Amino acid sequence: MKKITKVLAAASMLLLLTTSLFADPPKRPGDPSISVIEALQNSFRSISNAMLPAVVEVDVTETKTYTDPFGGMSNPFEFFFGNPREKNGDDNEKKNQREYESKGLGSGVIVRKTGNTFYVLTNNHVAGSATKISIKLNDGREFEGKLVGADSRIDVALVSFESKDSSIPVAKLGDSDKVQPGDICMAFGAPLGYSQSVTQGIVSAVGRSESHMSAISDYIQTDAAINQGNSGGPLVNIYGEVIGINTWIASSSGGSVGLGFAIPINNLKSAIDSFIKKGKVVYGWVGVSLLDIPVEYKDELGVNGIEGAFAAEVFTNSPAFKGGIKPGDFITEVNGKKVKTTNQLVRDIGSLEAGATANFTVIRGGKKVSDIIVKIEERANENDINNSKMWPGFVASPLTDKARDQLKIDDKKVKGVIATNVEEKSPAASLRIQNGDVITAVNGKKVTNLAEFYEELAAAQKSVNFDIYSNGGTITTGTYRF
Repeated sequence: MKKITKVLAAASMLLLLTTSLFADPPKRPGDPSISVIEALQNSFRSISNAMLPAVVEVDVTETKTYTDPFGGMSNPFEFFFGNPREKNGDDNEKKNQREYESKGLGSGVIVRKTGNTFYVLTNNHVAGSATKISIKLNDGREFEGKLVGADSRIDVALVSFESKDSSIPVAKLGDSDKVQPGDICMAFGAPLGYSQSVTQGIVSAVGRSESHMSAISDYIQTDAAINQGNSGGPLVNIYGEVIGINTWIASSSGGSVGLGFAIPINNLKSAIDSFIKKGKVVYGWVGVSLLDIPVEYKDELGVNGIEGAFAAEVFTNSPAFKGGIKPGDFITEVNGKKVKTTNQLVRDIGSLEAGATANFTVIRGGKKVSDIIVKIEERANENDINNSKMWPGFVASPLTDKARDQLKIDDKKVKGVIATNVEEKSPAASLRIQNGDVITAVNGKKVTNLAEFYEELAAAQKSVNFDIYSNGGTITTGTYRF
């Protein structure tokens, strides 16, 4: 309480001093009545002076193509009426393609130096598709840039340039996990082309990862003015450390309205190493399909009020499958860190290096299961991750009263779970299971709710079949071997 009182007293004093500046004639430098404000101003100057030489403008050129509708035509009226002598439309379209150069700019920050090579961190949407890159320093010098690597999932890119000038500074990276709402911060960059600009504000929120945002990153929200051209520039704390990379704004006008978002720097540190070593970001992969589940699901699983992520399906022969994670497991911890949301788990797994091991804790059948050891693998090619390997190939849903009405099941004696989201070419599809089927037994053992269904599914060894209630009767599927 004493600490809070002191902070409030200091804030009140600052407010009174600020008010007095407007109520009385201007004060002279060194006047005690403005010493607090001078100290604040000097700290901002110090941060700016130290950071600006490490902040760069990133000018890019992209080569794009378009189809010239009149290309190759001797008569422009052919555009409207066609040329009967030309039959191959695809070949004509390729022949009529033209290239043009599109220029753009963004910002970046120097984050590493190896020999004469300087590395600049920026956004993928700034430099990821560039054919030419120019790096402009604070003192006006320009260097030819080279794209080291880019990743669209987290919207990050790394660019390098060469210089023998050892005085060019490298920005210090902070710890974005320590950032809290209310922290003072400063945004650097080239908004609307006005390079080496500085704006100041506070951290409005942390951990922003709503459904319309990327699941790979949890953003820092700030009211420091960010506009077009700021993308890729650093968000800096009062210690002059980079805590984030400015990435996008929420605005109906396209200009700053105090809703700017930056990727936390801790989410990007491993990406810098990956770009330099491999030219790309290598994501860890477990092989689990995760879902956010509503309350009625949690009730039947016995996990209501518990934070975690639901493993709806598991890819066969994946690290998760080999390690012992089962469909229906509710993942609560990874390497001792509690899982709060599905997006957080996706980020945590993605940041683990291939070859590392992860210790999972889950709730299965209402019981806590610990020490499930999974060896992380590099994320497979999307073409290799297909429905045929997704086990069981559907998501089980509770058979609620509302669901009974929709499925027109009047017999209250029918107990089980509903098959939903049946995937084409999956094991479920091969067993002829359809959306809306009510599964009443697994390998001959009756199930009445989600917990029992997933418990029996987890107990299945090498093969499984289901009893399905349909049209007043029960049928048994074929046997699927895995």
